[in-house]
Amino acid sequence: MRMRIVFAVVLLWLGVFSSFSAAQTGEPSLDSYIESLRADVRADHVAIITQAMQFNDQESKAFWPVYRKYEADVRKLNDQRLALIKSYDDKFAAMTDADAKAIIDQSIDLESRRLDLKKKYAKEFQKAGLSSLTVAKFLQLEHRLDLLVDLQIASELPSLLIKPVGQSAPPPK
Repeated sequence: MRMRIVFAVVLLWLGVFSSFSAAQTGEPSLDSYIESLRADVRADHVAIITQAMQFNDQESKAFWPVYRKYEADVRKLNDQRLALIKSYDDKFAAMTDADAKAIIDQSIDLESRRLDLKKKYAKEFQKAGLSSLTVAKFLQLEHRLDLLVDLQIASELPSLLIKPVGQSAPPPK
C-alpha cells in the first residue's frame, strides 16, 4: 500500500507541474490555470493524507479542523513562493546581482517561514489531542510531499547557472 501512495504522489506532482510548463507557453490566463491546478492538488493532497494517515474517528475530528487552518496558512506562503518563481522566471534572461540577492533573501525567508509554520502547527495538532506519533507521521508525510514539489519545481525552472548580464544565459527548458 505504501508504494501505491508514493506512486500516486509522484504521478500527481509530475502531472501538475508538466501541465504548468505547458501552460506557460501560451495559455490565455496563466493565473486562472494555475489556480485550477492548485485546487486539484489540494483535493489530491487531502486524499493522500487520508489514505496514508488512516485516522480513527477521534483523530480525524482533531486533525481536520487544525489542518484546514494549516492549509490556509501554507496557501499564503505558496502564493508568495509562486510570485517569487514568476519573478525569477521574468528576470532570468537579464538577472543582475541585485535581482539575485533579492531572490536569495526572499527564498530563504520563505523557507524559514515554512519551517516556523510547521513548528507552530505541530504544537496545534498536539493541543487538539493528537499524539506526538501521529503528528510526527503527518509531518513526515508533509515533508515528503514538499520534497517532491521542490524537486519538480527545480526541474521546471531555468538552470541555476545564471550568466552575468551581457553574456548569453542558458536557454530555459
